[in-house]
Amino acid sequence: MAEIRLKIRRQDGPEDLPYWEEFMVPVYPKMNVVAALKKIQENPQNSQGIETNPVVWDCSCLEEACGSCTMLINGKVKQACSTLIENLEQPIVLQPMSKFYVIRDLSVDRLKLFDALKKISAWVVIDGIFDLGPGEKVFKEQQRKMYSYSRCIFCGACCEACPQYNERSPFMGSFIFGQIFLLNMHPLGKISDHVRLEALMGLGGIADCNNAGNCEKVCPKEIPLTEAIASLGWKTTLYTISKFFR
Repeated sequence: MAEIRLKIRRQDGPEDLPYWEEFMVPVYPKMNVVAALKKIQENPQNSQGIETNPVVWDCSCLEEACGSCTMLINGKVKQACSTLIENLEQPIVLQPMSKFYVIRDLSVDRLKLFDALKKISAWVVIDGIFDLGPGEKVFKEQQRKMYSYSRCIFCGACCEACPQYNERSPFMGSFIFGQIFLLNMHPLGKISDHVRLEALMGLGGIADCNNAGNCEKVCPKEIPLTEAIASLGWKTTLYTISKFFR
């Protein structure tokens, strides 16, 4: 059976220094990166034949729906479950995402993403509206647009590719624009759209986006984030003007 060489950036813990370790892994047709990591897990020996600890990484759905297996593969942010070995140059270099704190090896802490969701009130408030009668009708064109934004899997790829998203910047990440755009289109979400616009105009919001456009290019779900950014930029302007005259 043919073998491939994996070069993996490892780290034993959040406070430990990173190091590189190489592995030779047998391959089969249509094998993905997750399957290659599982082969190492079955037989944790590096390329020198020395016993080592199994590589740690995150995965759950194995069908590009959970976003947990996002990592740098040959220098590009990708989903390990949907990236096929046969499409990659060797040696295959695996690294954890650089914009998040490393827990161990390829596993990172994405808590910052969920903190950002809390900051923009990324939910629909239904308390007190159950007696207001039938909801607003949502037409097919709006449904299609909402669906394209609802596909976000919070993988962090857009944050990894964004030059503005780093430990020195308060920027929340471009995925936030897609979520605000989606929720403010929702018939019930519109009730608190002003809360999200206020958060968007605050620290780490739309003023901190430099419109690089990398987010949309790397999004595994091809979410039109630049459209959301442009639309929300205009909406925050109108909201600011209306606040001034009120």
